Amino acid sequence: MANDRMNNEEEPEIIYIPDEEGNEEEFEVIMKFEVDGSDAKYMMVVPLDSEEEDEDSEEVYAFRYEEDGEDLKLFTIESDEEWEIVEETFNTLLDELGGEEEHD
Repeated sequence: MANDRMNNEEEPEIIYIPDEEGNEEEFEVIMKFEVDGSDAKYMMVVPLDSEEEDEDSEEVYAFRYEEDGEDLKLFTIESDEEWEIVEETFNTLLDELGGEEEHD
């Protein structure tokens, strides 16, 4: 079987999230992680149909999620305390990834 992936790059994971009007919007999952000392799982996503071409201004959304077989349940992060933990973990992981890319 031929491998469709070039240069060992994985296909992006795409999810669909309904907006307030029930229209499904496409998002690319850029990172999934768990917070130390917690069973909670989080994902960071970016909109695929973003009008913005400038990656520095790309909006990133964070959700807590649970997997139930094939189903994915997303939960908004409502408390400031939880948001700070997620933001700190995300930034730490980004720093670690940035350091790895410099050494490649």
